[in-house]
Amino acid sequence: MEYLEFELPIKELEDQLQKCKLIGDESEVDVTETCKQIEKKLQDTKKDIYKNLTAWQRVQLSRHPDRPYTLDHINALCGDSFLELHGDRNVKDDKAMIGGLGKIGDQTYMFIGQQKGYNTKTRQYRNFGMSNPEGYRKALRLMKSAEKFGIPVVTLVDTPGAYPGFEAEERGQGEAIARNILEMTRLKVPIITIIIGEGASGGALGIGVGDKVMMLENTWYSVISPESCSSILWRSWEYKEQAAEALKLTAKDMKRMKLVDQIIKEPLGGAHKDRAKTFLAVKDAIVKTFDELKNLSPKELVNQRMEKYNEMGVYKS
Repeated sequence: MEYLEFELPIKELEDQLQKCKLIGDESEVDVTETCKQIEKKLQDTKKDIYKNLTAWQRVQLSRHPDRPYTLDHINALCGDSFLELHGDRNVKDDKAMIGGLGKIGDQTYMFIGQQKGYNTKTRQYRNFGMSNPEGYRKALRLMKSAEKFGIPVVTLVDTPGAYPGFEAEERGQGEAIARNILEMTRLKVPIITIIIGEGASGGALGIGVGDKVMMLENTWYSVISPESCSSILWRSWEYKEQAAEALKLTAKDMKRMKLVDQIIKEPLGGAHKDRAKTFLAVKDAIVKTFDELKNLSPKELVNQRMEKYNEMGVYKS
């Protein structure tokens, strides 16, 4: 188990509890009452820490190495029914962007999302979850296929941003993201978008336009990461915590500004603390949202989606 810096008081209490139980097992001393006291203090400490998280601490939780990634969610939601589809039919298959068909119950969905790696080798293979233009073009190809066959689209966002390399710009990174945003606004099937980790910049927006956009509780969604914002404004990464607060990037901030529609609650301590509970919450959110959208005609879907985005940023005195 890996602990973040602000979780160290929890680690100390968990270590104390483990030692207390060990003493009880290895000796005749009754430590039941002591263990109960430590357990109560542990629960109180967890509640106190996790209910008062700063924006930067939520950013850290969204990047936790044990946090479930896109394929973890898809495999939990669909089981063996998921069929991954590859390639943009133009350049190559982008391993940072995955997509394919899968079933939740009797309903088929087109799942699309960014995939990060679990270790050095897989992180390089997945390009750290940063898609190239062909990744966004693959996503668009799959969305268009879903539209053709009347299949709803589910996008799972988890990226530090689109890949900023020279070759990506050479192959039209900006155009690929802009094209996706345009096409998603007028796609004639329901689009359900969930931010499951990091939602940074155009990398997130390239698959982030939806009829309903939701965020897991400990995720973030912003035009720029706190570190990059800090380096631009202060010429140093030291002010990343201050930048995170100023960017208003948490799920609560996004909901308050009406930029997302719903916050999906996570288990105490983050999605990685109870994966099964997290997957169930995501599944329920997808099924419930689809039930709300499935009876709308294509015209109603597109009109409602356009109205939703047209209202963003409008100020009324």
